[in-house]
Amino acid sequence: MESSSLLLSALPGFVLRGAFAVLCGGAIGIERERRGKPAGFRTNILICLGAALYMLVGELLAGDAKVSGLDPTRIAAQVVTGIGFLGAGAILHSRGAVTGLTSAATIWVVAGIGLLIGAGFPALGLVSTALVLLTLEVLARVEPRILGRCRMGTPTSSSTTRRAAPGPPWCSSSPSRAPRSAATRSRARVAGCG
Repeated sequence: MESSSLLLSALPGFVLRGAFAVLCGGAIGIERERRGKPAGFRTNILICLGAALYMLVGELLAGDAKVSGLDPTRIAAQVVTGIGFLGAGAILHSRGAVTGLTSAATIWVVAGIGLLIGAGFPALGLVSTALVLLTLEVLARVEPRILGRCRMGTPTSSSTTRRAAPGPPWCSSSPSRAPRSAATRSRARVAGCG
């Protein structure tokens, strides 16, 4: 039960952690929104804030002397399970190509950041956010160089002005047009290149 003393003692930490969760979720959400992804700015803020709130609930209940034997990590485990379902909804399978895996992974990691912040580690949440943003931004620029024209089955934006580097051998846009085996065609479909 909420008392005024419990509220006053929990409120500063709640506001601080909530603000960090909004900041971290928002930073990742802006990156996803700029790329036109389905889980954008508001979605990532709500995921991060919600995960932090669940972790705070576990912490508050564990600190309450009336509730014995409560394990806050069990609440965190349920957040991970629920986020898995949300992430699965972001994954689409169409014409042999799978899309939305990065959006699903982003949903999953944003929930993890929220749990980290909710557990009382906002600085680690900021570091995690920076790592996620580096991964999303830097790899988005490096990936076309590594995969060539194969990325997501469509030419890279630079391929319209100059010839892109050849992609992996299973990519349909590779320069060699030799007949492909069934296993190679299967890898191409999974990679989104076939």
